[in-house]
Amino acid sequence: MIALGKIGYLNVLPIYHPLETGILPNDFHIVSGPPARLNVLMDKGELDISAASSVEYARHPEKYHLLPNIAIGSRGPVQSVLLLSRVPVRELAGQTILVSAQTHTSAALLRVLMKQWNISVEYRTGDATRTLADGQRPAAILCIGDEALNLRHHADYPVRVDLGEAWRDQTGLPFIFGVWIVQRTAVATNPHKAIEGCATMLRAKQWGQDHIDELCVLAAQSSMLDNAQMCSYFDGLVYDLGPEQQEGLKLFYRYLYECDEIPAVPELDFLQIQDRVPA
Repeated sequence: MIALGKIGYLNVLPIYHPLETGILPNDFHIVSGPPARLNVLMDKGELDISAASSVEYARHPEKYHLLPNIAIGSRGPVQSVLLLSRVPVRELAGQTILVSAQTHTSAALLRVLMKQWNISVEYRTGDATRTLADGQRPAAILCIGDEALNLRHHADYPVRVDLGEAWRDQTGLPFIFGVWIVQRTAVATNPHKAIEGCATMLRAKQWGQDHIDELCVLAAQSSMLDNAQMCSYFDGLVYDLGPEQQEGLKLFYRYLYECDEIPAVPELDFLQIQDRVPA
């Protein structure tokens, strides 16, 4: 069995649905969780292949290969990575932002953007949904995934900054929140098995893109969003990691290095599996 990490959000449904339902035969044992947990499991070597925060690859490039042309990102508004604020963002200077504990990349992106905007704030990690349910009202909240979709119209937070859109406005490039990575040790130990697992992931991605309309309807059944809203959400997502997406990722890594978030700007080291994936 191949231990495969799955982000527990709707945005990866198009890739994992054909694997979990058996539409595409596979040898995966799927472990689901928020990005931050998958990052830890990959770092410990407890998963062979996984979706992971873009930051995780940048922090440990010596441990991983990137899967080619598969990612989770946006080319503008992403809708599920939001800074919710009670006041205009410029007025947050000197205040504290509650940051979801589930995210690494989105938290790093927020720090990069705040530095670009020359706004100095403090950050506190926590659970946004629980904090609001307890009656607390932080000045601003960074929330991601399904939580962001559910909280984006909260009456106490009239200012909403979509970080995918903010990045596009700042750089003109897509933003890559997550990548798929494979352990170098897994490839070295059993290259055929690891490469075939990665090739299956690319086939799953293609299946999801070919069936995105029906997957929108399926996703809406377990969400607060209706069919039209869910289709709008998926339409704003990027699952490719082509030249333009790679430029966005490289720029993000350069910014992270300049902010002392990572020790060096990593090379994008892709596992060579294209010849094993049917056209």
